[in-house]
Amino acid sequence: MNRLVEAIDRMTWAQRGSLIDRLKTQQAGHQACALIEERLQALPMCPHCRSWQVVRNGQARGLQRYKCRGCARTFNALTGTPLARLRYRDKWLGQAQALTEGLSITKAAGQLQVARSTAFRWRHRFLALPQAIKARSLGGIVEADETCVLKSCKGQRVQLSKSGREARHRGGRATRRGLSREQAVVLVARDRSGATTDQIVQALDTAHLAAVLQPLLAADAVLCTDGSGSLAAAASHLGVEHHCIIVSAGQHVAGPWHIQNVNGYHSRLKNWMRRFNGVATSYLPNYLGWFRALDRLSPTGPKPATLLALAIGV
Repeated sequence: MNRLVEAIDRMTWAQRGSLIDRLKTQQAGHQACALIEERLQALPMCPHCRSWQVVRNGQARGLQRYKCRGCARTFNALTGTPLARLRYRDKWLGQAQALTEGLSITKAAGQLQVARSTAFRWRHRFLALPQAIKARSLGGIVEADETCVLKSCKGQRVQLSKSGREARHRGGRATRRGLSREQAVVLVARDRSGATTDQIVQALDTAHLAAVLQPLLAADAVLCTDGSGSLAAAASHLGVEHHCIIVSAGQHVAGPWHIQNVNGYHSRLKNWMRRFNGVATSYLPNYLGWFRALDRLSPTGPKPATLLALAIGV
């Protein structure tokens, strides 16, 4: 250690900077590995046969390996997760930080010093699990409203040719205002505790909306919507108490009934998505899950370690 300290004194500023960068990289890798190991430290279970009869079986690339006595296969804490077999673990907290900041693919690739294809792959691997984390039950006063996202075949030329429309500038605008086949419809439901869920619906009719809302609404839920006839019909079909707020007529609040929470969520979602200049419709669920996670963690501020933990299911 003394020889190392003496060597530092003889280094140039460039060499010291290089050493600091190397130490930061190694520290980030160790922090990521420590967080990953938490997934199996308490009760390791075999991801292949779901057996609890596992034993430690050495280490590889900084992670503890385990062996299952039931199926005799080996695994580590990443096996069976979307991040399995990804390289450059020392950059994963940096990738989580890029998600926290909502960086574009190009900016994330530059910040992490990886190829754009790698940054793209990492983004959607990291979002594979968070996109499914949403409220499964809503109680009390539940606000529901739909919002539209312009359909896009961004990066999918074959799909664009099948759709029969001309390519448009990044982001672009719909040729018609309001609901149309050019828009993907997202139904957002949110209760007063902040529990939120969303679902891309194929059609705004009673059958589709009732199928989405039925498993979500608790027995005592009271549904608040705007002047949508389809949502009112779905509420009647489900037999839940329903209050309609006609925002287009200038009505915003009627006692405790309003839809300001869900409309505020729509506004934050749209403002956040503008930075991407259009989102491919095939990846829209990932972006919805990404924003849900950021919005859910916003009171304490989203931390990179938290997003990395969500990506591996901790």
